[in-house]
Amino acid sequence: MNKIWTSNLETIKVGLYEKALPKNLSWEERLNITRKTGFDFLEVSVDDTDERLARLDWSPAQRKTVMGLVEKTGVKIQSLSLSGHRRYPLGSKSVETRTRALDIFKRSIELAVDLNARTILLGGAEDYYEEIDQSTKDRFLENLGKGFEWASGAGVMLALENWDIQINTMPRVMEYVDYFDSPWFQTYTDLGNLIYAGVDVVSQLDYVKGHIAALHVKDTLPGQLRYVSPGEGAVPFVEAFEKLAETGFQSPVVLELWTEDFPDAVEIVKKAGDYIREKMKEGWARYQRKIERGA
Repeated sequence: MNKIWTSNLETIKVGLYEKALPKNLSWEERLNITRKTGFDFLEVSVDDTDERLARLDWSPAQRKTVMGLVEKTGVKIQSLSLSGHRRYPLGSKSVETRTRALDIFKRSIELAVDLNARTILLGGAEDYYEEIDQSTKDRFLENLGKGFEWASGAGVMLALENWDIQINTMPRVMEYVDYFDSPWFQTYTDLGNLIYAGVDVVSQLDYVKGHIAALHVKDTLPGQLRYVSPGEGAVPFVEAFEKLAETGFQSPVVLELWTEDFPDAVEIVKKAGDYIREKMKEGWARYQRKIERGA
């Protein structure tokens, strides 16, 4: 039992972030295009816009309709990205805002259960827009704990993502993972955000070995968080995937793009997906060669 688990690339599913696809699609179109562009599942968004927050108000019939389309298309909704707390932060100084934040949290968990989404991404910021202090951090942790209790009771994984501010490195995320010390609270590691944070991507992955519930892949540049095509940024994809293979990584991967308003979004998604899969293969092959050499 001393041998480390050997990662099997062939069984790792690759999903697509909803905002990569054209915004005004029907759910059936969205799921079908996810499949046709080569992805295994879709990650849906509950962000801070009124439009996507309204999904929390879906009736049982609306939720059943979406699940019927999941069954029809064969494309699962495997994860839910909850960034609505950017607008309604858990650590806010405002009681009214925190109350709204907890309501969003609880109802997002209920939506995830109804959609059979296994993982909820949480943003790594105590309060995204306002100045923070120790009380902000304390309120964030307290309310994160309430959501953790709801999610774990429902059998839903919470995964804290390293964001572009505040909780922006893997050691900072691991402070929360260690605090809850539970299989129901892990990391949602984002490779591109690590470049934006100005840290070494590969060495950061050592901190989260065995604690990655899901992996976001996107390319970024120092100072540019979005709209960098995979391969045109600074993320060392092959080296990162080699390190993940070395650590026994065995979790879903999600391609994250914000191309929903681009006229050629579908073509961009297909090209980016092919690129990421190729880099995954290169990374795993490089690790295998290292093993064969006895390195």
